[in-house]
Amino acid sequence: MRIEMSFRLNYRTGDFRGWNSSLRRYRCLAMPLNSIVVGFLNCPVISRLVRKVSKTKSLVSLLLLSTVGVGWAQFGCSNSAKPKAIAKPMTAVVVAKPIVMPIVEWDEFVGRLEPIESVQVRARVSGYLASTNFEEGQMVRAGDIIAVIDQRPFQAEVSRSEANVDAANALLVQAKAAVAQSVAERERVNIRRSLAKKQFDRNDELRKKNATAIQDFEVSEADYAQAEAELIVANSKVDSAESTVVAAKAAMNIARANLELAKLNLQYTQVRAPIDGRISNRRVTEGNLVSGGTNDSTLLTTIVSLDPIHCYFDADEKTFLKYVQLAREGKRPSSREVRNPVYLALTNELVGFPHQGHMDFVENRLDEETGTIRGRAILPNTNFDLTPGLFARVRLPGSPRYSAILVPDKAIGTDQAEKFVLTVDDSNKVLRKLVSLGPISHGLRIIRSGLDGSERVILSGQQRAKPGTEVTVTTQEVTPENEVLPDEYEPVSQENWLTPKRNAAGNVVVPTTSQESNANSSEPAAILNGAKP
Repeated sequence: MRIEMSFRLNYRTGDFRGWNSSLRRYRCLAMPLNSIVVGFLNCPVISRLVRKVSKTKSLVSLLLLSTVGVGWAQFGCSNSAKPKAIAKPMTAVVVAKPIVMPIVEWDEFVGRLEPIESVQVRARVSGYLASTNFEEGQMVRAGDIIAVIDQRPFQAEVSRSEANVDAANALLVQAKAAVAQSVAERERVNIRRSLAKKQFDRNDELRKKNATAIQDFEVSEADYAQAEAELIVANSKVDSAESTVVAAKAAMNIARANLELAKLNLQYTQVRAPIDGRISNRRVTEGNLVSGGTNDSTLLTTIVSLDPIHCYFDADEKTFLKYVQLAREGKRPSSREVRNPVYLALTNELVGFPHQGHMDFVENRLDEETGTIRGRAILPNTNFDLTPGLFARVRLPGSPRYSAILVPDKAIGTDQAEKFVLTVDDSNKVLRKLVSLGPISHGLRIIRSGLDGSERVILSGQQRAKPGTEVTVTTQEVTPENEVLPDEYEPVSQENWLTPKRNAAGNVVVPTTSQESNANSSEPAAILNGAKP
């Protein structure tokens, strides 16, 4: 086989720039030969020989050296033996068994604190505001005087009403005297009638015996008729006098009612706090004319109660249906029927839920716009730490006490919409199991389905462990954290309920007898409306 080669050498520096093969029919040998020559020239020993040969400028020597160099490049410059294949070590993982323990799941909601009682303090009579007797933002008690309206016009009205009562009383006395006088007059007329009746009867008997004159009989008859007429007049005067007494009594009652109204208006000039609570700022300063007694009465200030306090929160439809199902199955009582406990924490209370109360109301329907149902909790607030309007985190028991399977959250893997854990069987092979997750409890994730608690779950090394491969196992023990909420609960007993009884406002007086009479009188109406008596 003939091979034509062309070399271009720099004999002075010994630098081998390259060579071109004119292999046309044997082009497949060019690339391997080129690699051999390049390796040969890059060898330090051959490089020194090339420099010495280049001084002789002998092509034959160069070719001989190239032949030797090829063998040297293949065997002399490479003394390394072919490496042997090394076995890949098994993946090391850390495993632990799930924790199985009894717990209670606590559902968390976002709530807002609201006062149980909130009052807009308005004047009930019109007049000039004389004084305000409160410090803005202070606590007030029901019945405390917080503002006074100028009392002079109302005091004058009381005096006038008292005078009217005296005048009505005098008229009543006068009417009663007129009744007595008319009764006496009627008695006198009645006596005269009796005498005239006797004379008429006597003359009538004598007339029948022709023992008297006709004239005497007619006179006695006229006297008797006149006495009858006078008796009728006397009776009418008695009736008139008695009606005058009735009118005088009515006038007396009107005068007394006007006096009571005047005294009541005088009392209304002292604006009192209707409830216990914290008062707001002054909306009107002294000296202004305020209107009262209407829907547009002047707002003086507001008062909100603080102890106890309400917290309103909204639950979604899925959660509501879960509670309904648990109540139907008898696993968790409904908050409509019992007072389930509630725990609350403010936004700055990051550890625990220090405020405890109970449920006291659930709305009767879901909101059509949001698809949520409103619930309400009540909590004690003796230190006034809870202020109306604050947001809070609310926790309500969302399950009965049951045995739950718990694993560290880092053991959970995600594959698109699926959640899974990697476990190790008895032969130390990796298995992939799909799981259904619950909330966090005791610092661990609740597994609702997919595990039975006897598996060895991989905690670390999941990225290297592949399902079906064998791994080396290191066992670690999982310890649950202390939960801030209890793992069991009971509904709050009735003697510990915080719901306050409804009382009359501090600025009104409701007599007990009136309440009883109103209640008795309203029973028939309630029965007619379909309510149970």
